[in-house]
Amino acid sequence: MKKFLVGVTALATALVLTACSGNAGGGAPGGGAVAQGDPADGTTTTSAPSSTSAAPTTPSQTPSSSSSKPKPTPSSSSKPKPTPKPTPKPAAKPAANAADVPCKAALASPGVSACVDLSALKTWLLQDGKVIYGPVKQLPGKKGHATPTGVFHVSAKVKNYHSKQFDAPMPNSVFFLPGIAFHTGSLSVYSHGCIHLSAAASQKYFTTLQSGDVVQVVA
Repeated sequence: MKKFLVGVTALATALVLTACSGNAGGGAPGGGAVAQGDPADGTTTTSAPSSTSAAPTTPSQTPSSSSSKPKPTPSSSSKPKPTPKPTPKPAAKPAANAADVPCKAALASPGVSACVDLSALKTWLLQDGKVIYGPVKQLPGKKGHATPTGVFHVSAKVKNYHSKQFDAPMPNSVFFLPGIAFHTGSLSVYSHGCIHLSAAASQKYFTTLQSGDVVQVVA
């Protein structure tokens, strides 16, 4: 009988607690503690509601600034280059005076002619009595092989002549006697009768003198 009364009392107490706590919060579930009891043994268990609400996490992203300042444009302005001064031309050599040419026959000859001064070691090219080239250095025949003097005429021209008698090259040969010619040769060693000229002078004589032109050689 006592157990019955204890059970009834516990049940009544649970109902009272339920009515007070459940309806006082507006009947919203989860609004307060709920008392649970076992009417059989009169025990009451109270469980606190768990709050699982979590504050929303908002990922914060720091905006990356990708804007870059434009690189400064290098200054392309340069100082103007100074105007180069013109190179002065060498003064022209005065024209050779025909009065210095000792070859009267060559001076009087019309057209192109040549004059050779053996003692002065000089030679000229003339045209109509005027000097067109020279004087330039020449070296005539040595003793025992002296170059003949007189008035002669160009008889032949051979660009790359080779002397069989002396086994020697004679470039730009302009013959005015048999075996005697203007040609490229040493200006320090006397010849066997020919007129030695520099390479440049022999080239000039070879291109200027033609067959039949007068060549005068004076002592």
